Order: sequence, then structure tokens, then C-alpha cells
Amino acid sequence: MSKFSSRRQFIQAVGLGTSALGAGITASAQETGSVPKDASGQVIAGFENSHADPNASQSWQPFSDRKIRVGIAGYGLCRFGAQFGFQNHPNVEVVAVTDLIPSQCAELAKVCGCETTYPSFEKMILDDRIEAVFIATDAPSHARLAILGLEHGKHVASAVPAVFGSLEDADRLFEAVKKSGQKYMMFETSYFRPDLYAMYQQYQAGQFGELVYSEGEYYHYFGKLLGGYNPKTKQVDSNGWRKGLPPQYYPTHSNAYYIGVTGGSFTEVSCMGNHSIIPHLQAANNDYKNPFGSEIALFRTSEGGMSRMAVCWDMPSAHGEQGRVYGQQTGKGQAKTDRPPLPPGVAGGGHGGSHGLLTSEFVDAILRDRKPWVDVAQSLNMTVAGIVAHQSAFRDGELLKIPQYVM
Repeated sequence: MSKFSSRRQFIQAVGLGTSALGAGITASAQETGSVPKDASGQVIAGFENSHADPNASQSWQPFSDRKIRVGIAGYGLCRFGAQFGFQNHPNVEVVAVTDLIPSQCAELAKVCGCETTYPSFEKMILDDRIEAVFIATDAPSHARLAILGLEHGKHVASAVPAVFGSLEDADRLFEAVKKSGQKYMMFETSYFRPDLYAMYQQYQAGQFGELVYSEGEYYHYFGKLLGGYNPKTKQVDSNGWRKGLPPQYYPTHSNAYYIGVTGGSFTEVSCMGNHSIIPHLQAANNDYKNPFGSEIALFRTSEGGMSRMAVCWDMPSAHGEQGRVYGQQTGKGQAKTDRPPLPPGVAGGGHGGSHGLLTSEFVDAILRDRKPWVDVAQSLNMTVAGIVAHQSAFRDGELLKIPQYVM
């Protein structure tokens, strides 16, 4: 079960103010499948094309010639299953794929160069060849499928969020990881954005003392229905799981700007919600009965500092994932802030060039038998804080305690 603790002690801390999103590195359509677009033909935020870094693999050193046999679940609106470069990693063989929609399953198999397809994750997980799975399905199914994968002895990587609106699922996932002994990693893209990665390295170098204040924003305008997989129709349509999504159910892109930098957590929260004028972001028009288009959370951190984290769907003038951290001291020491090299053939991809780096981190953790950076504790501390924040918004900002997860 989750553990409650009042404060974590840190030896090192960092502070850095920046709003730079950094240049993304995007693989070609041949490598990752077509660039995902919404119903209006616009590229979905986070997947914008930019120039690849020709030197990204220059200092990469192979560690092993072993190929991890991976199964991939989910292609969907964002072509997510193929966007992270598993099919191009020199230490990976994609041996099976699945998507509930047959045409998308076939396309995922084609892009990944895989001959074996399954009609469901439940069928695919029975394939004894598979050592690890990547779950890129609709967000409400992440926890259930991750637990199933762990129970079948597979390492699990999952798109965000780790769980969807359920504190009980968070406890179940945490216990499943501990019981299985397998690796679990949530693919939070902000961790490998250039700005956050630089903050993390400076924090580890003890450059700035304890953090007094941090903040992060995830702005994604939902004025038009983006669509997504609809569990009711079992198709991708405008009434998919994203319609009326409570903003703080999808908090990891912003919360990473404290938790990813420090490895800490949020201990309590007061959150305010803004009632949206967008029709599908009104309580009567979505299955979540959620009235909020924006939710702004003020957290107490495990260092004793403060953090403001915003998730907003209804501001057409704002876009992106960004954050800043501020410490009690400045300018002490030096830290290497360049991101790790990528294996040859693996592109950085979307979301600031983070996709390939997340895959490389997961694969390396399995090969070296070590804990991945975005482990289950950090994944749940990022995600659960948002679930409790949404509860606080419904209570007009009541200060609420947040469960703590420690491995």
C-alpha cells in the first residue's frame, strides 16, 4: 500500500529559472509512422517536426549485443506505439504488436517491421517470447494493462499517466511492481526535455541549495475535440476518453518540473478549478462530470518548499510544457547538462526530442538490471498528486494530503 511521510531529506538541491522548451528531434515518417494529426489536419501538439541532430549518436557506446524482445500495444490517434523508436533500437526486437482496431494493428505491425499481431493486449501478453511491453493505449487502460503485464513476468513501459483518476489503482500498480520484481517505467516526456534535464543535472551537482519554489505548466488547447479511443464504441471518435478530461488527471508533463528535477514528491495540495466556456469541457457534456477546463494546483513539496503546477485545456493563447525551479543559492559548481547520446538509428522524436531517450533509458535499465530513472515511485508521485488536486478543486481548494510512494 502507499506510505505517508511528512518530508524527505535531500543532500543536494538545485534552482534554475528557464522557460525554454528546446529544439525537438523528430524521426522520419518511415521510422515512426505518419506524423499524428487531429481531425482538422493539424499536427497534434508535441509531435511537431524539427531538424534532427546529426551528432546525437556520436558518443554512444554499446553495452550489450543482446536484443530484448518487446511487444507494443496501441497505435491510436497519436501513432504512439511507433513514435518512441523501439523498432529502431539496436538492442530491441519488436516481436508482437496489438491494437483493438484491426486496421491500426496492421499499420503498427508494418511500421515496426513485425509479423506477429494480436487482437488484444490480453492475447499478446500470453506470448512467452515477450520480455517487455510498451503500453501506448488509451490512458484509462494504462494501469490495468501494466498490472497484467507485470503479473505475467514482463517488464513494463507505459505512456502517461501511470494511473487514471484512481488512488486504488495506484496502490495496486505499486504492489504489482514490488511483487513482480520487474522494471516499470512511465514515459514522461518532460524528463528528457533539454531544460528539465539541465535542471536535473544541476540539482544532482548540488549547485543551488534547497528549492524554495518551482512551477510547471502543461497548456494544450482543447477548443476542438481531439478525439481518441472510445471504450463504448470501441473506435477512435470525437467522444473518446479525452472529451471533458479533468486537467489534473493528466498532470505529469507539469509535475515533472519538480519531481523529475529532484526525485522528491508533493505532500499536500490546494487546487482551484476554472469553469470552462467550451461546451465539451462542461460537466453536463462529458462522462467525467468535470466542469473544469483549467486546474491550478499549489503543492507543498517534500523539501518543505512550494510548487505551482498548472494544467489547462481552455486557453487558446497558451501552448506547451515548461517549468522553472528556484533555490536558496545560485552559481555554485558546474554540471554537465547535455542529454545522453542516442543509439544509432534511434531519433529523439517529438516532445522536445525526448522519445528516443526514454526508450533508450528503459532498455538500458533492463540490460544493466538497474532501476529506471522514471520508476514506479516517481511515476505515481507525479500522477497521484494530480488526482488529489482534482479532488481539492471540487472542494473549492481545500488543503488535502497526498499519498507518498517510496521504493
